[in-house]
Amino acid sequence: MAEPSRTVMLLVTFMAIFTLSRIANAETLGTIGVNWGIQMTHPIPPKIVVDMLKANGIKKVKLFDADDWTLSALVGSNIEVMVGIPNDMLDRISKYSHAKDWVKNNVTQYVKDGGVNIKYVAVGNEPFLKSYNGSYLTTTLPALQNIQKALNEAGHGDKIKATIPLNADVYASSSNTPSSGSFRSDINDLMVQIVTFFKENGAPFVVNIYPYLSLYQNPDFPLDFAFFGTGSRSINDNGKQYTNVFDANFDTLVWSLKKAGVPNLKIIVGEVGWPTDGDIKASPSNAKKFYDGFLKKVAKKEGTPMRPGALDAYLFGLIDEDLKSILPGNFERHWGIFTYDGKPKFPMDLSGQGKDKYLIAAKGIQYLPAQWCVFNNEAKDLSSLAADIDYACSHGDCTSLGYGSQCNNLNSQGNISYAFNMYFQMTDQDVRACDFGGLAKIVNRNASQSGCLFPVQIISAGTRIALAKAMFLSLLVAVLLFV
Repeated sequence: MAEPSRTVMLLVTFMAIFTLSRIANAETLGTIGVNWGIQMTHPIPPKIVVDMLKANGIKKVKLFDADDWTLSALVGSNIEVMVGIPNDMLDRISKYSHAKDWVKNNVTQYVKDGGVNIKYVAVGNEPFLKSYNGSYLTTTLPALQNIQKALNEAGHGDKIKATIPLNADVYASSSNTPSSGSFRSDINDLMVQIVTFFKENGAPFVVNIYPYLSLYQNPDFPLDFAFFGTGSRSINDNGKQYTNVFDANFDTLVWSLKKAGVPNLKIIVGEVGWPTDGDIKASPSNAKKFYDGFLKKVAKKEGTPMRPGALDAYLFGLIDEDLKSILPGNFERHWGIFTYDGKPKFPMDLSGQGKDKYLIAAKGIQYLPAQWCVFNNEAKDLSSLAADIDYACSHGDCTSLGYGSQCNNLNSQGNISYAFNMYFQMTDQDVRACDFGGLAKIVNRNASQSGCLFPVQIISAGTRIALAKAMFLSLLVAVLLFV
């Protein structure tokens, strides 16, 4: 074979460097995933969501169940998936025959060639929260063991690992320093068994860390300590400096694992993010500030004082969810980096390079007719108004009306109209949902005001089915009349 020319060799070298650069960039992006929840009245069709993920270079998703509609949309995408088992299934999965069936139906059928790239199975979701009063303490570990055993027997165990996404409340520090951290005394023995199982099976510890909640739950918490590199506050722990609560929280887990006998166990941050509405500190500007700092930290692969290096994390969350419980706070429905209809909320750079631009919005979104339900200011009898507003908010979503929220500055009529419209939109613009004894009316003029969006809902799967049925019935009636 003839010796290659210098030009050809330079070209080959350039292509090799270019390829390595692309691989390195992919690895950087690959450390960031997103949580894709579907607790919403009008979920965006999964195929559209998958296309949006791919368009934005998001290569990993964490799901909270094994919904076939969602998993089918991920077929052939090569997006890495953590598929979930809800807490209410843990008791059933703690029996091996049911765990085996679950793996067959929700893993095996999807992981064929060109199928879904499932890497983890999340057994439960924060099952040891104190608010659950021990409901899942006896079923979680058996469910975990059964799922991993079923994965192994099905031939998936070398590539797919079972884990448990846990809230950071499973550990605590006795003196507000990471080095004093250990697992909660009431579950310490159980946690030792679980982390030992993780180590033996090559599974990671998945932890959910929320700096925003530290701020929300403690009025004296220093604001800057919730962000990255913005404040002067620092905690000295045996020579290691902590300038933000994320690092301190993460390393409290590192110390807890060390004391449990598994010092090198891999850690994945299962949920981390900042809400954009529903509370005075839950704003797009604060969310952008948090994500800018966090993503830059991930890109630099600086890790934490106890665990320097690359971080593996899933942002919480992808899209706002209007059916989430608001018991923790109104902000719960506003964690998405995208709005309910797949629009980016603020500029961000997932690569952490600080190149601000809006993410690519969902394509192909269809909306219900451009109409709104508002307060009828000609109504005379207002005796039921308070009860009607309460009904609209309890069956709709009024979380943007609270103190410090995006629609907090509306006048009284604006508040009423917002409540009525949210209920109207969430019920697919059913005309019966815009009556309230004559207190409401439907208008075609955009009702948005004072920087507050009065949304028009999207056409979702349920809406499409309802519309198809309505069209079929209309056609059937027409045919019968013609006959």
